[in-house]
Amino acid sequence: MDSRSHPRSHPRSHSRSHSRSQGAAGIIAQVALLLCSSCGTTGEEVCDGTLVSNLPPASFRSSSQLSSSHAPGFAKLNRRDGAGGWSPLTSDRYQWLQVDLGRRTKIAAVATQGRYGSSDWLTSYLLMFSDTGHNWKQYRQEDSVGSFPGNSNADSVVQNKLQQPGTARFLRLLPLHWNPSGRIGLRLEAYGCPYTSDVLSLGGGGGLVYGLSPGARRSSRDVVSLEFKTTRSSGTLLQAEGGGGLALSLQLERGTLLLLTRGPASPEPRRVASLGSLLDDQHWHRVALERRGSQLNVTVDGHAERVRIPAEFGSWDAEQLSVGALRGLVSERNFRGCLENLEHNGLDLVELLKNKDRRVTAVGNVTFSCAESVSVAVTFPGPQSFLRLPWATSSPSEGASVGFQFRTWNDAGLLLTFDLPEGGGVVWLYLSEARLRLQIHKDGRAPLELSAGSALNDGQWRSVELTSRRGRLTIAVDAEEEGVAHAGHPVSAGSQLFFGGCPAAEDTQDCKNPFGVFQGCMRLLRMEDQPVDLIKVQQRLLGNYSHLQIDMCGIIDRCSPSRCEHGGRCSQSWTVFRCNCSASGYSGATCHSSVYEPSCEAYKHNGNTSGHFYIDVDGSGPIRPLLVYCNMTEENTWMVIRHNNTELTRVRPSPGVEQHSVHFDYSTEEEQLLAAISQSEHCEQALSYRCRKSRLLNTPEGSPFSWWLGGPGPGRVQTYWGGAQPGSRQCACGLRGDCVDPQHYCNCDADRAEWAEDSGLLTHEESLPVRALVLGDIQRAGSEAAYRVGPLRCHGDKNFWNAAFFDKETSYLHFPTFHGELSADISFLFKTTASSGVFLENLGIKDFIRIELSSSTRVVFSLDVGDGPLEVGVDSAVPLNDDRWHRVRAERNVREASLRLDGLPVAAREAPADGHLHLQLNSQLFIGGTASRQKGFRGCIRALRLNGVALDLEERARITPGVRAGCPGHCGSYGSLCRNRGRCAERAAGFLCDCGLSAYTGAFCHTEVSARFTPGTTVSYTFRQPHESGRNSSARPSSIYSDTTLRGEDVSLSFSTTQSPALLLYVSSRHGESLALLINKHEALEVRYKLDGSRGAEVLRSAARSLADGRLHAVSLRRRTDAVSLQIDQRPKEVFNLTADGEFNAIKSLVLGRVHDSEDVDPDLSPLASLGFAGCLSVVRFNPVSPLKAALLHPHSSPVVVTGPLVRSSCGSSASANPHAAEDTRRLSDRSGSVGSGQPLVNAVRTDSALIGGVIAAAVFVMASGLAVGGRFLYRRRETYRSQEAEGVKREDSQDFAFTDQRDSQSVSTQKPKEYFI
Repeated sequence: MDSRSHPRSHPRSHSRSHSRSQGAAGIIAQVALLLCSSCGTTGEEVCDGTLVSNLPPASFRSSSQLSSSHAPGFAKLNRRDGAGGWSPLTSDRYQWLQVDLGRRTKIAAVATQGRYGSSDWLTSYLLMFSDTGHNWKQYRQEDSVGSFPGNSNADSVVQNKLQQPGTARFLRLLPLHWNPSGRIGLRLEAYGCPYTSDVLSLGGGGGLVYGLSPGARRSSRDVVSLEFKTTRSSGTLLQAEGGGGLALSLQLERGTLLLLTRGPASPEPRRVASLGSLLDDQHWHRVALERRGSQLNVTVDGHAERVRIPAEFGSWDAEQLSVGALRGLVSERNFRGCLENLEHNGLDLVELLKNKDRRVTAVGNVTFSCAESVSVAVTFPGPQSFLRLPWATSSPSEGASVGFQFRTWNDAGLLLTFDLPEGGGVVWLYLSEARLRLQIHKDGRAPLELSAGSALNDGQWRSVELTSRRGRLTIAVDAEEEGVAHAGHPVSAGSQLFFGGCPAAEDTQDCKNPFGVFQGCMRLLRMEDQPVDLIKVQQRLLGNYSHLQIDMCGIIDRCSPSRCEHGGRCSQSWTVFRCNCSASGYSGATCHSSVYEPSCEAYKHNGNTSGHFYIDVDGSGPIRPLLVYCNMTEENTWMVIRHNNTELTRVRPSPGVEQHSVHFDYSTEEEQLLAAISQSEHCEQALSYRCRKSRLLNTPEGSPFSWWLGGPGPGRVQTYWGGAQPGSRQCACGLRGDCVDPQHYCNCDADRAEWAEDSGLLTHEESLPVRALVLGDIQRAGSEAAYRVGPLRCHGDKNFWNAAFFDKETSYLHFPTFHGELSADISFLFKTTASSGVFLENLGIKDFIRIELSSSTRVVFSLDVGDGPLEVGVDSAVPLNDDRWHRVRAERNVREASLRLDGLPVAAREAPADGHLHLQLNSQLFIGGTASRQKGFRGCIRALRLNGVALDLEERARITPGVRAGCPGHCGSYGSLCRNRGRCAERAAGFLCDCGLSAYTGAFCHTEVSARFTPGTTVSYTFRQPHESGRNSSARPSSIYSDTTLRGEDVSLSFSTTQSPALLLYVSSRHGESLALLINKHEALEVRYKLDGSRGAEVLRSAARSLADGRLHAVSLRRRTDAVSLQIDQRPKEVFNLTADGEFNAIKSLVLGRVHDSEDVDPDLSPLASLGFAGCLSVVRFNPVSPLKAALLHPHSSPVVVTGPLVRSSCGSSASANPHAAEDTRRLSDRSGSVGSGQPLVNAVRTDSALIGGVIAAAVFVMASGLAVGGRFLYRRRETYRSQEAEGVKREDSQDFAFTDQRDSQSVSTQKPKEYFI
């Protein structure tokens, strides 16, 4: 039901009548209610009868009245009696108007009107309900909004419908705001219908026992419901007992309702749920339990929770239901209070008890009424609240005694203070760190301090006693003396005591508060064992106060139900709640937004490298984050999800077992797995079977020997094999037509004694993942078999590049209404050249939500949930209309509205503490425009998600004029991810990094290409003449060729060695010119330029020393004609000048390692060149040429020759040599095993994966050693090495993206050396 106000266009008309006697009017009121009894009390029946218009004047009370003609009895809607309504003597927030409806009544709406013919009306008010005229409870809409909108003039009627009808005898209205040009003036009406119920009062020893009939026990659905009220915080409410010693119990404990189970195996009670809070407030609370098997739905005051109870309760029948007096499962205390509407499966048990039905038995003290004790509480709601009471008692020498109870959520605040009457001094009793503390400051003496209690901010009623008698000072909390001191003389109060705070400084000098104000409730105040009459305080007949709410406790538990999502932990103060989101994987004021990206594709485009990541497929949705391995070494970004056995496994037959069955556990929740598959563009899983006399599928006409289960849930039976099509009953060879036996469609079905294999990829997503494997033909003599089911591998993200282009301001896409009532998050990327435009808009009657580019540097998130427009903006220092992608993330929850733009600080605006909660929208959702078709957005929007759900922009754009599907041009935004001279290349959906001109490789050209050299290793790169390149018909990568006459060079490499002297690089020309980089015998770097064949080489020596220390050092050499600069590591650049003409003519070759052709070597370097190089070289670049990369990755398409063993290596710690590598290393190893946004997890690997990784690493090492021995044997003939290039080098998949075998992708470890023979 709508909670907003609606002016009544046709007010109800009531005949004007003169006053009747009180008795006659009372009879008329009762008759009116009875006539409306046909309305009933169910929500589906009409309940809108007038409740106030026929009441006598005695039913009205008020805080005051301006005159007898402004009395409360004249406050009836549309009446003109007296002065035309009620007005109090003073217009302030301490006034109220109260109506006695005569009996408990269901109230569905309230209407207000100003005082007739005046300028007096209310603009807002609070509504209070009570059964007794005391202990008022504020009615709140949406569990938070406390105020109701009033009038804008004296005559119109504004009716506010209550979302949930209230039930009360007394109604009280408190003005909040009124016409500033007038005063408080009011006429009102309430609408509703009679409320009837059977009430039961239990006095602590009383109760009710209901024996269920056999028919009820056979019911598959049990429902128990009741309403209760109590002032006791603990007690057993009800218990259901049945066969097998099983029992369910509802127990009040500290004002919270606990659901407990008990069984024969565990006689001790087990808590399965905790619901509600502050249930000991002497107000009615409704509880309902609905059981269907072992599923239990528990509802407390409209807040439902689904609870799974132990499985043995699935077929359990309750035989007896006990209410009140019974032995509790946790507390021995029985319930004391009132019950009504106690029903079991629609049967009213109290009515049965009244009718003396044999199935229901009363135990102990039970009455059919609700006797309530009157306890007047006072609420201190804010910083200006205080209560001042006079102290009038015996002489100061006898001491003092003060007591009270309080409840609060705050851990600090002043409870009580007073001045000492003699000798000066002050006493403070206050809360600090949720402990009770007492300080006495007396002139000329050291302060006296005492403390007591702990965790006193738990919302429970706490009793405090401060007593000073005969020099003994004590403070007690909950009747337990914890603070005792000897004051030397009695501590007595002066003329007055202040509770909760102090008046404003200008109002008094007698009260000082250095501890902050108290926010909470107090009751049962006593001074010298005499109770304080708070009703007299309210009437201004005793003491003084400010900003108090008397005769009610306005405490609210903002953590029940908790607004913290995804397991966030809720804590609160008097005014706000807070969510602790640590370890939840979510962030924000309510732990709503995921801190993880939705896919490996998204992590890659944040600049991350391969590793373990949590992905959150549905963002803020209910599916939890999933730990996966992201392989970013290829052009496609692969998400890898392992199961418990991805290795080749031999089948070991068991005696008497004809089939071998194996199940695969992915250690993920079902919904996580299916969602990850669903959002991927392609998924696959390797399936292979190695066999010897073990048939697989037999023939298409016969029953298969083996099958597998795949797909959602437990999976469906699949009778095809890897590489074939679903339903084909074939293997890959059958599809290709190359099986070893043409009569069969699988190699293994040939049933031969030789080993055979059927393997391939399963790519039909509806059949993935593989859940189980059943192998049948394994028991025959001579049968042997092994199987392997690889990890699930998926690439692509259907939503990440999903985009639409809006080319007109009037174009837009529309989707169904966005439902984000309590929590809403919206994320997308945009790029534009326009300076303004609306990205998104959704409207309601009054509410709306909108995100727009308001200027070229500002994005604004605006909304209205009923409290008025709220706007959050983020300003950018750089223009946003730069045709680059920018990311927007907006969130609205019950605490705040926030906006994020790119990496800028988040902007947030807090929501009103007692504001509206629900965002109510009803129009279509407009993307790229507005309903008015004005201020539309021109540009691209991509990857749009609302509350974690991706919207398919491209699908809608294809059928919408003025909007195009897709949006090209990504390098402007992501090109910076391509490092080390890598070039960004556009793709239809995304981009790739072309590493052709880079000495690096990998997805972002960030992976070093390094190798370990021995003294016998040579890498020789030959530069071809232009006419040679022209005759070559095939296109060659630009990284392999260069101009042959140079006026400058850019040379860079990294090395590590302990050899000195050592030649690192040598470049020769056809005219006797050369360039050499070497380590001399002093472990210093030398550069030797010989640019004139008729002269000797010019030697440039670096000042850096100790370079042959085994550490990795980076060298950068740059020459422009005769100017040379040299930099080693992070040392300052060194500048040299040459005397030669500056041309390097007709370069011929570049050699790394040992130089074999002595004719090309400068005679001065010949001895050194023949020694070779022992160490590691990395990322070698000579102008655009990367000879080491060409040798390792492109040996067939490059003019490069490798002799001797070449071992691929990481060269140790590359972080010191390459800043990009250092960055990547931090990303991979910052926090081992911990999770952060965008941080891979390198050690979050299961033990079996680590073990398997170790085995594989050992196998690789053995193979490498064998190849090394073989390499040395083959070294006799250089041509032989060249013929072995294809087998010796493990090539990357392309020159742009590195390829690594990911069979054991979760075994993340230092890359083992692989030896290459070329």
